[in-house]
Amino acid sequence: MIKEKAIETLKIEADAIEKLIPRIDGEFEKAVKMIMDCPARVVVTGMGKSGHVGRKIAATFASTGTPALFMHPGEAYHGDLGMITENDVVIVISNSGESSEIVNILPVIRRIGASIIAMSGRRESTLGRNCDCFIDIGVEREACPLGLAPTASTTATLAMGDALAMVLMELRKFTSQDFAMFHPGGALGRKLLLTVGDVMHVGDENPIIEVGKTIKDALFIMTEKGLGAVSIIDGDQKFVGLITDGIIRRAIGKDTRFLDAPVESIMFAKPLTISSDKLAAAALSVMEKHKPRPVTVLPVVDGDREVVGIVHLTDLLRQGIV
Repeated sequence: MIKEKAIETLKIEADAIEKLIPRIDGEFEKAVKMIMDCPARVVVTGMGKSGHVGRKIAATFASTGTPALFMHPGEAYHGDLGMITENDVVIVISNSGESSEIVNILPVIRRIGASIIAMSGRRESTLGRNCDCFIDIGVEREACPLGLAPTASTTATLAMGDALAMVLMELRKFTSQDFAMFHPGGALGRKLLLTVGDVMHVGDENPIIEVGKTIKDALFIMTEKGLGAVSIIDGDQKFVGLITDGIIRRAIGKDTRFLDAPVESIMFAKPLTISSDKLAAAALSVMEKHKPRPVTVLPVVDGDREVVGIVHLTDLLRQGIV
């Protein structure tokens, strides 16, 4: 019983979405053009469950390059209609097209001069007759066994809103960097905005040693800085190699007398490096994909082999780059 009802619900809602496909027609294209040509904002409004869906649609628009806000129709009738200007496009959501709160504000929106896109299941409704563009989101039946609770209809509305948002996103050539700019506090924002230069160790925190110094000297620096590696530079301050604690551990197992040898005798002459302008996420990818085993540290080398810093795996994980 439980499983069967759940499956039936999903099938009804999936069917409702599938039946929207033929409705991507001239009216849908007209709605897209109205929004693209809008010099101001998209104002989304809807009552009850339609309102909850409308909030999500407005939020999706706003985060993908289309300035948008949600206006509660009840509050609109008591002052919030001041949010709307004649240059706005108002998306009005009502499955029946007869919600009293919606019907009451339609004449005022008309008087203000804003354009109206209706998302409704009834073209012949008051909303359907008083809009500039009609998008049909009607469904044959709700998943609710009583046929009362909005289920398939809200799913269809949400899907159609997403379809609008994704088309607009494509037309605006909205990039992942744009998305990150609108989400700077989230993990995605950090992944797309943070560069190696933002997280690397520089100055006194950057472990560096010149060629000719001993491995023992490098070990002291490595211990002091606590990053498990030391970048090696030549007399012109150019990067020539890297020593890691792994190299030293393996060498100690053979002969401790190597500690007095010069650093260049055991360094990696061609280690992995990265430039400071690369995304921090790119640094993590380089570390993880190294064969035969991942690495935990990358010297940061810019321009003509200038060592400007070093980045450790823990620096990336601390910033939420995963």
